[in-house]
Amino acid sequence: MVFAMTLFFGCESNFKEVQKINFSEFTPNGDADNVNLKYTDSGLIKAVLLSPKMLDFTSVDFPFTEFPKGIDVTLYDAKAKKTRITSNYAVSYKVTGIIDLRGKVKIASEDGQVLETEQLYYDQKNEWFFTEKKFKFTDIKGVSNGQGIDFSKDFKIINSQRITGEVESAE
Repeated sequence: MVFAMTLFFGCESNFKEVQKINFSEFTPNGDADNVNLKYTDSGLIKAVLLSPKMLDFTSVDFPFTEFPKGIDVTLYDAKAKKTRITSNYAVSYKVTGIIDLRGKVKIASEDGQVLETEQLYYDQKNEWFFTEKKFKFTDIKGVSNGQGIDFSKDFKIINSQRITGEVESAE
C-alpha cells in the first residue's frame, strides 16, 4: 500500500512537471506606449492611429496586434474626407485582416454620420464594418436604433436589421 501511494504521488509530481514543459508563456514580441502611426500610400496619408498602448503578438500561431487601452483612428478617403473611429479596446488579426473594436465604439464621418455600438468588426480587405450588437446611427435624416448592421467604410451602403426610430424617407 505504501509503495502504491509513493508511486501515485511520484507520478502526480512528474505530471505537473510535464505540464510546465508544454506550457509556453504568452508574451508580446513588442510593447509600445503612446503610439502614433501614420499609414501612407503614394505619398498621401490614408490613416492615422493613436493609442496609449500597443502589444504585438506576431510570433504566435495566429498573429495579432492588441490595443488594450483603446484606439483613435482617423481614415482619409481619396478626397481627404475624414472618418474618425474610437473604441476602448481593439485587436487586429494579421491572417484574416479583421479588426475587432470593443467598448464604446464610435465612428463619425465628416458628413455628420455617427454610429455607436459596443462591438464592431472591420474587414480591412473589403473595407466593410459589421456587428450583430445593438447600435445607434445618427445622420441628417434622423436617428435610428437597431441590432445588427453592416456598412461600407464611407457609409454609402448601409444594411441594418431590426431598426427603430424616426428617419426621413426619400419617398
